[in-house]
Amino acid sequence: MMKTLTLTKVIHCNKLLKIATVLSALTAQVLMASPETAKTLAQQPSTPKPLIITTIKPLAIIAQSAVGDQARVEYLQSAVQSAHEVSLPVSALKKIDQADLIIWIGEMFESRVAKPMALLPEKKRITVMQLPLMAPQDAGNQQNIGGHTHAHHHGDSIHNALTADPHVWLNPQNANRIAAEIQQRLHLPVKEIISAEQIADFTTELSPLRDKQFLVHHDALDHFTSTFGLQPGLSIRDASGATQGVRSQYRLRQKATASSASCIFIEPQYADRDAQVIAQELSLPVALIDLQGLDQALVAEAYASFMQRLAAQFKGCFNSVKSDLSNGLQADS
Repeated sequence: MMKTLTLTKVIHCNKLLKIATVLSALTAQVLMASPETAKTLAQQPSTPKPLIITTIKPLAIIAQSAVGDQARVEYLQSAVQSAHEVSLPVSALKKIDQADLIIWIGEMFESRVAKPMALLPEKKRITVMQLPLMAPQDAGNQQNIGGHTHAHHHGDSIHNALTADPHVWLNPQNANRIAAEIQQRLHLPVKEIISAEQIADFTTELSPLRDKQFLVHHDALDHFTSTFGLQPGLSIRDASGATQGVRSQYRLRQKATASSASCIFIEPQYADRDAQVIAQELSLPVALIDLQGLDQALVAEAYASFMQRLAAQFKGCFNSVKSDLSNGLQADS
């Protein structure tokens, strides 16, 4: 009996010794670690970062640039969806329920998600078209979107139900304003996601193309072209991406010829058959332009990188024209 009790005590003591050894090792690790590491260990488990959900990729690019590593950013738009066609499956509704902040453009742009967005509390939602943003320049005047004064659009396209150009993320000033709203909602320092110097650099980079006319797949470039002093362009489809009537298509071809349009831009989320037909009829080169940043990584400098790529894609279409002309002259000689 005594031997059994003694053995039990030995086993118990061994267990206590192992526990004490492990605790001593952990204590030594904390003491030997750097102050930053020790602080991190002391704070475990850490508080989860706020979750931001945006309906479309361009807003996620702005949000990620605004918050850096201070929050998680996800978006609902798939790689094959137009921003106008985003809808909410059950999985998306669950994400929205878990989010700390939801960002969308507004009902005029995203009618399919308007009902669930209307049910969200205002403190959890940012409706971009309700912010005091800049509309495209018209007759030399910048107009305020959030203040309900709207731009009168130019070119061949008619905006149907859209009373203001909703592609507001293509103006860097608007991107900074949206970013500031996000930062304020999350109690983060307000800072620009693209500087005035960067905007000026893009303006200089694009200045040789100010007199160049072009066609674009749908009427979405007004914010970009007015910001950088470019021609407004001619649209094959309207602002919602819908095809236009035969008469509008006929006028489009007339204007493209009369204005000596140089190239046609197509977008990755749209079928490009109508653009290819016009390109063949008018003997114009076709170039891809990603207005929604579908290939842009969500990193700290995402928005500035997005604008840099957009400027390069815009220039690329006209550079291909120069290349074709150069090759033609060499062949003639």
